[in-house]
Amino acid sequence: MPQQPRSSDFEANLQLDIIPPPANQTPVNVLVFFHGLGDTKHSFARLAQQLKMPETVCICLQAPSPLPFDLGGFHWGDDITFDQSAETMDYDTGFEKSCRIIRREIIEKVLIGKCQYKAREILFFGFGQGGMAAIAATLHFKDELGGVVSIGGPLPSSFLNTKGDERKNQTPVAVLGGASRSLITQSALTNLKRVFQVIEYVKWPREGDGMPRNREEMLPVMKFLARRLRSRSGVPEDATEII
Repeated sequence: MPQQPRSSDFEANLQLDIIPPPANQTPVNVLVFFHGLGDTKHSFARLAQQLKMPETVCICLQAPSPLPFDLGGFHWGDDITFDQSAETMDYDTGFEKSCRIIRREIIEKVLIGKCQYKAREILFFGFGQGGMAAIAATLHFKDELGGVVSIGGPLPSSFLNTKGDERKNQTPVAVLGGASRSLITQSALTNLKRVFQVIEYVKWPREGDGMPRNREEMLPVMKFLARRLRSRSGVPEDATEII
């Protein structure tokens, strides 16, 4: 039986919040949150507390690099570049540093190594650049993870040259975005389908890729998580789980 991770299990330089499951339940799943560009761990910590996912411990990571010029917030990229025409920061600047931290320090060393979770019991949830980081990190694992939810986060460009005949990643991915002004375009979906075996796409009837604004928009996310999260409630201790 896996054990709930504690802050002391992780390296001191890692910034994260741990939200335990409700009612002192034993966590059999881990849901890892990746905030958007320029945000912090706190926004998703509030979301995790509101979700109250049964038998699931939530870990809200803070991206490793602060934004420059005292802009506040953090980012997941290897670099920071600015789009002069749009006066915005580029989302897609490489994710090797973040993926190395996620894979080695978070997943392999602590969740799998210390806490004895299986890869299938670990899920990712990311928004914007955080969704891209979650997708990139997933592609660094050969084993199937529990699943990935990416809101407005397409496949990073560093994976676009992946050969179509290579074995596709088996981790199911739910990707969500708006009907217009969205990064989840038809070509973005095609790119995701080239590297992942299972892609579920939800197009909200609105503009942009913001976080879900109401129950209707959140429902596809909850349905996906409900299918992928495991449960031992009501199961006898000597029962055998069939996978």
